[in-house]
Amino acid sequence: MGVVYRRGSEVRSVNEGDRVAVNAITPCFRCAACQQGATSHCGGLLGGWKLSHVKDGVFAEYFHVNDAEANLALVPDSISDEAACYTTDMMPTGLRGAELADVPLGGTVAIFGQGPVGLMATAGARLRGAGLIIVVDKRPNRLELAKAFGADITLDFTAVDPDEEIMEITRGVGVDAALEAIGSQMAMDSCLQTTRPGGTIVNMGIHSDGDTIDLPNDAWGRGMSDKTIRSVLCPGGKENMKRMMRLIETGRIDPTKLTTHTFRFDQLEKAFGMMSKKADNIIKPLILF
Repeated sequence: MGVVYRRGSEVRSVNEGDRVAVNAITPCFRCAACQQGATSHCGGLLGGWKLSHVKDGVFAEYFHVNDAEANLALVPDSISDEAACYTTDMMPTGLRGAELADVPLGGTVAIFGQGPVGLMATAGARLRGAGLIIVVDKRPNRLELAKAFGADITLDFTAVDPDEEIMEITRGVGVDAALEAIGSQMAMDSCLQTTRPGGTIVNMGIHSDGDTIDLPNDAWGRGMSDKTIRSVLCPGGKENMKRMMRLIETGRIDPTKLTTHTFRFDQLEKAFGMMSKKADNIIKPLILF
């Protein structure tokens, strides 16, 4: 997030000097994928992720925003710069996962991984009316923070078998929905093992290792379990970010609880190094210019 320095001739909704937030995903809203509702994949699979992928990224004093009329969201005076940053990726990804999980009011959900996206999915599940939220991680500080965002039960997968625990908690039925927020085969297996027949699995993690993800055949009912598997890439556009900001303004979510470390711009490499190693119990670093 930042301040508009110069406005293009086609931009009408913001003025120079306005505080704005820019989503990680910046669709054109004109191509076939956008017209069909898959704005995160503008121009092709994962194609909405333009900044740092197909054009210069935002770790700079100035950066250009493509299709700015659709992708620049004004930041209300009541929202801090720090809070606004979370409307650009962590909140929309995690909350979209909770939306796609379609947990019925009072229903049950398991969320594997309590990094920033998983924690926002936990907050989203609570807002969606889940009656029981079970989260799985191994880091004590993340499990503790999960409680603040709405988790009812926290499980350390290094201390217990989360699949067995979840099935016991649900009396052998399984949860209505399971969300994968890590990007691991183990977590995907657990999602399928613990979701009831007819339930929903939502994948939010990035599976960057290997070329395939396996499905445990019995848990998948050998293809006949009626379990729905959905995948999520952060939804872009200013209207979605406006909804995120509304949740912050009304006090329903305080994403700044995710910020554990703050760095100056000249400490950027240190911040990335700590995130890579998850050093010093880091959850999310804030970079200040």
